[in-house]
Amino acid sequence: MTLAKPLLLVPLLASTILAACSVPHDPPAVTAIPPATLGLTGPAAPAIADTWWTGFGDPQLDRLVADSTAGNPTLDAALARVAQAQAVLSSRRADDGPDVTIDGSAQVARLSGRYTIPPPYAGTVRFVGQAQANLNWNLDLFGRQKAAIEGARASTRAAALDLAAARLAIAGSVVQTYIDLARAEAEATIARRTIATREDSLRLVNIRIRNRLASNLQAVAAQTLLSQARTALVRADGSRALATNALAALAGRGPDYAAAIRPATLAFDAALPVPAQVPADLLARRPDIAAGLARIDAAAAGRQVARRAFYPNVNLAALAGFQAVGLGNLLSLDAGTVGAGPAIHLPLFDNGRLKADLAGATAALDLATADYNGRVVGAIREAADAIALVGNLAQQRARTAEVVRGFGETNRLNAIRVSSGLDSKLDLVDNDVRLLDAELTQANLAAEAARQRVALVLALGGGFIPQEPRR
Repeated sequence: MTLAKPLLLVPLLASTILAACSVPHDPPAVTAIPPATLGLTGPAAPAIADTWWTGFGDPQLDRLVADSTAGNPTLDAALARVAQAQAVLSSRRADDGPDVTIDGSAQVARLSGRYTIPPPYAGTVRFVGQAQANLNWNLDLFGRQKAAIEGARASTRAAALDLAAARLAIAGSVVQTYIDLARAEAEATIARRTIATREDSLRLVNIRIRNRLASNLQAVAAQTLLSQARTALVRADGSRALATNALAALAGRGPDYAAAIRPATLAFDAALPVPAQVPADLLARRPDIAAGLARIDAAAAGRQVARRAFYPNVNLAALAGFQAVGLGNLLSLDAGTVGAGPAIHLPLFDNGRLKADLAGATAALDLATADYNGRVVGAIREAADAIALVGNLAQQRARTAEVVRGFGETNRLNAIRVSSGLDSKLDLVDNDVRLLDAELTQANLAAEAARQRVALVLALGGGFIPQEPRR
């Protein structure tokens, strides 16, 4: 008996050595890009509040963001994926513990007269029954279940980060669409002023025609300019309708919701954090990048599961219950049965299935790493582009402001000439039209600058703060 326990270790040790020799060497082919090689050497990004959109100072915008992050179908799908990942994690944790079952069966059967059943039961019809409790426990000596749990935990973390990224993306879409709404309203306001100016121009042309001071050609030209302004108003109203419909869709609502959206009151020039260069901590601030890292962790754990499938699987099994022929015998103590012991399973020949599983798991790790690298490069470009566009639009706005001031001063001086009788009002209409066009360009640039600042906030990860560091 003293040699029994050491002898039990002999097949386990032998099978472990055999398994270790059979595991193929199949390292991943893709490695994650180190942040130090990406030129992220600037200062840390400025802090961004969780509710960064409130900086525009429009309560209606705040309500639209709240509605969209509560009722958007994309978020519902992301929440479902989180719940699904949590369920898988719970299942993997359950696999790592003992499994206890109770089995029972009862049947009336004719027992063979030419088998192992002794007389007087052989060749007769009898009640055969059993009831037993079973224990099965995978000891996970080589960490396969542990790796499966780590993979499920990483997948759950990735799903939660996807949810954070989806919330950020939806909030950004709402804010940018709302800016488009405000832009359309500004264009409509300028179009109405343009219409009024060009109607005045057409009226003056008609007066001059009646006084034989102008030709019909001038009237046609003035009418064409008026039609262009009216077309601009129709186009602006259409843009506003599309923006309200988009906002309703983001909130998961219908046309009645869109119809209830009032004119925007947001300030285009509301301050949002704008760094001068791509910040050094960019990758740590973005939920999609964190999700990519979590997926690398999940894939790496899956590869470990595939590798450890080559090693022996050791289970501890036990049973206790009753087995008997005859209903009365089943209730006797002599019908009791009990058993316990280890079981070792080692695959020797499987037509290459385990090697194929390992190759697939390695490819999945390479795919997750390549996807992460793509996200990293894309994130850096998004931030760099947004910073460049914010700076460029600031310069365009400064030049456009000079144009508007110039046309405004020209209008002031022309008004003095009209009041002095040196010029007619009709001669000043052309400058009025140019001023209104410059104001339209100025409004568009202001809206686009606000849109790009929002794009920069999104590129910097919004107000995201990692809740669980990568392990």
